[in-house]
Amino acid sequence: MVIGVPKEIKNNENRVALTPGGATMLMMAGHQVLVEAGAGAGSGFSDEDYAMEGAILIADAAEVWARSDMIMKVKEPLPAEYGYFREGQLLFTYLHLAAAGDLAEHLLNKKVTGIAYETIQQPNGSLPLLTPMSEVAGRMSVQIGAHFLEKFYGGRGILLGGVPGVPSANVVILGGGIVGTNAAKMALGLGANVAIIERSAERMRALDDIFGGQLNTLMSNPFNIARAVAKADLLIGAVLIPGARAPRLVTEAMVKTMKPGAVIVDVAVDQGGSIETIDRVTTHSNPTYETHGVLHYAVANMPGAVPRTSTLALTNVTLPYALELASKGLTEAITANYALQLGVNTYKGSVTHPAVAEALGMPYVKLSDLS
Repeated sequence: MVIGVPKEIKNNENRVALTPGGATMLMMAGHQVLVEAGAGAGSGFSDEDYAMEGAILIADAAEVWARSDMIMKVKEPLPAEYGYFREGQLLFTYLHLAAAGDLAEHLLNKKVTGIAYETIQQPNGSLPLLTPMSEVAGRMSVQIGAHFLEKFYGGRGILLGGVPGVPSANVVILGGGIVGTNAAKMALGLGANVAIIERSAERMRALDDIFGGQLNTLMSNPFNIARAVAKADLLIGAVLIPGARAPRLVTEAMVKTMKPGAVIVDVAVDQGGSIETIDRVTTHSNPTYETHGVLHYAVANMPGAVPRTSTLALTNVTLPYALELASKGLTEAITANYALQLGVNTYKGSVTHPAVAEALGMPYVKLSDLS
């Protein structure tokens, strides 16, 4: 199979879908790897690094797409890339189609097989290709929040950990999954007062054990959310439902009760966001906006700011699935690996993931009905 790796074009997206080492593994399995010139530069991988491993460097993105049976990306294609789509091509990347109806329409019209990293799911419910980026984004959310709480950037002018004689900041995290857990680690490490709002009593018990009672856990309901949000100096949205749009848990009325200069970082923005006042997606070059005196950070590709770490972590988990797809072909690969089958969001012009179909208001078609 011919695997293509184009350069990412999203604002300040410096990750790349495949490291030179990953390219080597695919070529050792008998496949050809095409890499757009400059694709790895933002992550510290030069064209020479790829060439030394035997990858073929291509100057033009259009040629990479045209010659490849499978395209590996990091972020969802942007409108400038829609014209490259062709029937039967495999697209293996983060898609987040629940919040991207226009992209979904183009994938369906061109009958592209869209395999989304974020919906590949193990029998135990874990999301192996989303986990490393959730770990990165969770840790970054606190760093970013601490940064924008500085007065110079429009925040309240407070230090998360306080100092002796001055209270620490209140950090409220919506969701106790991978993002929330990693955010809590960072916030506690900086000395903040931390509360996690979670809907699963079992997960709250696990968090209490993990952190030894250092943080507060609250059952997710409108009353608890409203009280916690009003006290928050930093509010972090960390809620995910695989394939579906993020639930809106924080209303605009709740945001209005927050302190002037408080900060919201919504990690779920690429799935639509879990805070009602997150009404737009921002970029690394213009990351925040203010609503009701509260600073909102809504960048959809947060891990792109730490591309070296993110690219290495991402390739670690995507490569085994890429090897399966390339070596077995789509049909055999998804038959042998049910987790990979759940990653197929679009196939032969139909939406083949139930949560994505529901979010988009489109018919859901079982993969088995399209074989």
